[in-house]
Amino acid sequence: MTDLSHIRNFCIIAHIDHGKSTLADRLLEITQAVEKRDLKAQLLDDMDIERERGITIKAHPVTMMVTGKDGIKYIFNLIDTPGHVDFSYEVTRSLAACEGALLVVDATQGVEAQTVANTFLAEKQKLTLIPVINKVDMQNANVDEVIQQIEEILAIEAQDCLRVSAKTGLGVDSVLDAVIKHIPPPVSTGQHTRALVFDSEFDAFRGVVTYVRVVDGGIATGDRIRFIGSGRDFEVKELGIFTPEMVKVERLGAGEVGYLISNIRDPAEVKIGDTVTLARHPAVDPLPGFKDVHPMVFSGLYPIEASDFEKLRFSLDKYKLNDSSFTYMPESSVALGFGFRCGFLGLLHMEVVQERLRREFEVDLITTYPNVVYRVHKTDGTVEELENPSRLPDLSEIRLIEEPMIKAFLICQNESIGDMLQLIMDRRGSIEKTDSLDAKRVMLTCTLPLNEILIDFHDRLKSISRGYASMDYEHAGYRESDLVKMEILVHGEPVEAFSSIIHRAKAESRGRQLCEALKELIPPAMFPIALQAAVNNKIIARETIRAMRKDVTAKCYGGDITRKRKLLERQKEGKKKMKQIGRVSIPQEAFIKVLKGGMD
Repeated sequence: MTDLSHIRNFCIIAHIDHGKSTLADRLLEITQAVEKRDLKAQLLDDMDIERERGITIKAHPVTMMVTGKDGIKYIFNLIDTPGHVDFSYEVTRSLAACEGALLVVDATQGVEAQTVANTFLAEKQKLTLIPVINKVDMQNANVDEVIQQIEEILAIEAQDCLRVSAKTGLGVDSVLDAVIKHIPPPVSTGQHTRALVFDSEFDAFRGVVTYVRVVDGGIATGDRIRFIGSGRDFEVKELGIFTPEMVKVERLGAGEVGYLISNIRDPAEVKIGDTVTLARHPAVDPLPGFKDVHPMVFSGLYPIEASDFEKLRFSLDKYKLNDSSFTYMPESSVALGFGFRCGFLGLLHMEVVQERLRREFEVDLITTYPNVVYRVHKTDGTVEELENPSRLPDLSEIRLIEEPMIKAFLICQNESIGDMLQLIMDRRGSIEKTDSLDAKRVMLTCTLPLNEILIDFHDRLKSISRGYASMDYEHAGYRESDLVKMEILVHGEPVEAFSSIIHRAKAESRGRQLCEALKELIPPAMFPIALQAAVNNKIIARETIRAMRKDVTAKCYGGDITRKRKLLERQKEGKKKMKQIGRVSIPQEAFIKVLKGGMD
């Protein structure tokens, strides 16, 4: 059994592109956890999309053996964490499995939005933080200024912070010594076995592989275990650690990180954040922090070819096995046929899911305009969660509607602060406070509706700051808002696929925009077609597609003018009749272009 004082569990937290995965590579190289011939850049990022975007999507644990300056052999369990807010649920679970964290800050860019957000998360979990300044070998590195930012913005003593270059390996040895010296060893408190589930993945041959950090007691192969959250019992078939390959062991003791396999075939049985205990001596109290994760953004996924519906269903079933936070349910649309209503943790999560479906399962998709989950308080006292505008109850049944809010941290250059404030105001946001980071940059803390950042907010942010601004956000509950359902009427008939829930102040401009777009996309008929946007049966915007006109007077050569007038009057009567009984067919391309609504 390993002495607890010889174990160190830690993670690396940083803003995107500050060198988190590169530092992990150097640690694996120095500790010889990976053979030199097997080393490659971003070793722990094993998905193509992670490598291309330079982001971490899944948490990757790895166990390393380190001999300290005192000659003692230590076990280091490094849990690589995602950096983006969409995966913050995974970040908090990973942090809960650690006692400390390396806080990596880029010497050329300084403290950024996700640095602040991830530091708050780590401090909430009461982790010991070791500041590490990376890329000190770069010509434009400004170490003294970064140290000042860490002390002033994050309130962390940074005079003794580590100065490294993860790319060249400069100073990385000192990181190992600091982990031994500053990060406390795990403490086992209870009599009963308890282990935290911080991740899982699905293996087609062995079922669900559950990633665990044992907090109290121990688990051995052959034990019957119980998941406290679901109350289900299973027998442990295999235990192991990550080096980073899976290596079997007979037992996982307190403080250790590894995996267990127990013939679980349904991934829904394993909830991230659940507590594993022994069935014969079960623990009563679960480890703190377990909660079901709820999707925040919804969008429709439809196959481009209707015949690919079953292929899409199979692909979603398979994808769900490796991503428990993704949800989907079948739905049908008059416009797009059969598809699925899918729930995501955020915009990046949505992009990643769509990209993985296209690549890994070769499915061509139409993605509808994303929307968020609204809370509708009805007059009878009940509260309904609503993600599809077509399910909004009648106006007489609604007392009020609440929309999800976010607390955003924006870091930008001083010269672009005016444009940034204007952008926040345009998106119905409010500034809570501004903090000067240094002579050049400022951090804005603001509250915004989640719905307002769904489409092009990030693009606008980057364009007005010329690429210098960074942003991170956290969910900040719900707030009552003046929201209405906007319908689009084509020739007097409402088209359900185009309806949306929108703030009253923005309904008119959005309605006008949709009507103008449809005017270009719907082909003209033999009669004029009215395109109208309506809120609560009141028309707020209108466009008219002019009728195609046949020249009925072409056959008249000279003669009395009354002959021409008679033909034109007859044509007018015919058009009037046609307008009453005519139907407008909206082409598929019109639905696709409008529903994708700027997602391309």
